[in-house]
Amino acid sequence: MKKMKLQLTLVFLLSFLMGPIMAQNASDKVLGQWFNEEKDAKVEIYKESGKYYGKVVWLKTPNNEQGTPKLDKENPDDALKTRPVMGLLLLTDFVFDEDEWEDGEIYDPKSGKTYSCFMEFDSEEVLKIKGYIGVKWVGKTTYWTKAD
Repeated sequence: MKKMKLQLTLVFLLSFLMGPIMAQNASDKVLGQWFNEEKDAKVEIYKESGKYYGKVVWLKTPNNEQGTPKLDKENPDDALKTRPVMGLLLLTDFVFDEDEWEDGEIYDPKSGKTYSCFMEFDSEEVLKIKGYIGVKWVGKTTYWTKAD
């Protein structure tokens, strides 16, 4: 009986100690490169100071018709309209909470708009990203696929 209690205590202790490690692995599952839904851009999601960010690292068509890099021309801030789309920060300030990344924002360079956003996995290789204004359950959803 003592041996069984000792084993149960050991199992409980190990599961208690391993919980944070497993949560850490779950939170970092989003890291890496992702194709957007149209597969015309690749975004690298990375972690910095405990938060998650995503920037454009590849474009199917990186240059415009004139052969110069595509710019953030839809941005409402005139000072930002000349920055290149390549390297542009699209995802900012996400924090992981149980099974989703929340409290972040997503910038859409095609419209120049920024939305509140959360992300969660739809399947092992598909990331569901939902941008919204105000109400979390009303908005636009896009699905990104793992690129690496």
